[in-house]
Amino acid sequence: MATSIYEFAQLPRMKPAAAPQARLRRVRDAGEAPTVGVIYNPRSHRNLGADFDCGVCPHVYIAQPRARAQLPQALAELAARGIDLLVINGGDGTVRDVLTCGQAIFGDNWPALAVLPKGKTNALSFDLGVPESWTLQDAIDALDHGGRVWRRPMVITPRSSAPGAPGGAIAQVTGFVLGAGAFTMATQAGQRAHRLGAFDSAVVAVTGIWALLQSLLGSRRNPWRRGARMRIGLGSAEVPMAHSGRGDPEMRQVLFATTLERLPAGLRPFGPLKNGLKLVALDQVSRRTTALIPLILMGYIRKGLRERGIHQLAASQFTLAIDAPFILDGEAFPAGEYRIEQGPELAFVTP
Repeated sequence: MATSIYEFAQLPRMKPAAAPQARLRRVRDAGEAPTVGVIYNPRSHRNLGADFDCGVCPHVYIAQPRARAQLPQALAELAARGIDLLVINGGDGTVRDVLTCGQAIFGDNWPALAVLPKGKTNALSFDLGVPESWTLQDAIDALDHGGRVWRRPMVITPRSSAPGAPGGAIAQVTGFVLGAGAFTMATQAGQRAHRLGAFDSAVVAVTGIWALLQSLLGSRRNPWRRGARMRIGLGSAEVPMAHSGRGDPEMRQVLFATTLERLPAGLRPFGPLKNGLKLVALDQVSRRTTALIPLILMGYIRKGLRERGIHQLAASQFTLAIDAPFILDGEAFPAGEYRIEQGPELAFVTP
């Protein structure tokens, strides 16, 4: 379930007037085993084919779609079984694909979800507090005896396929971590770090140090400091995001947005903001401000950031017009104009 670039033209499309398929919520009798569906990504980094072991629950249905085009059918078949729990066995990219393809099937009526962190990056699992050692049986046991964490993913819609656009069909993608500008270059550097054996928080450290050095030593023509040309409109009124006046007012060095509440490596790029859809954007900041970024990311510096060109805020939704690819959960999406808003509230089971 991976390609070099994620094209919206390849996504399953849903007519605005079409309701997602109905899914009846069954009530289990006391002591009755749950019905569990598993989306297993055999390409995920930590999947070695030994993740099917489940000796307690007899009603486990495992799907292994090898391409995104096979996901909608696999999810529809699991939904038809009336599953109580949907287990996503893979990393952040697998979660993004499942949530994207499942939106037309489950709508606002998703079953409980569990994530087995088997990818190269597992930011969602870190936020949920799920250990790397979690197994399928652990996730099933947690359905009745574990905790619940509620999260709303971001839904990204191209303006060309928004409701009211010609054709009427909507192509959307759903995920948790969006970035642009130098974030795109950092993701590419992270892929190289993966090949050197660095994953999860180690990738954050390696790419962060490299990005910091590039920004400190390079001029504003350096790609790491130049960023990307973008316009950001906040809320339903699309109020233009403020600019500090540092550097080109049409450029942003970095854009980062997420609905997660805890990030790897102890990063706190949004300052005191925690809940909902959060954004941080950097103008083409000075070298002096760049040198302070590690302290800002750890939350030690909170005052005077907007004047320095660092904007931390929360929004109900925002629009993004960008002339370069952006990243969603580790994969590149094409330049264009998009609306980003929060999706349905999902319940994730936790230990």
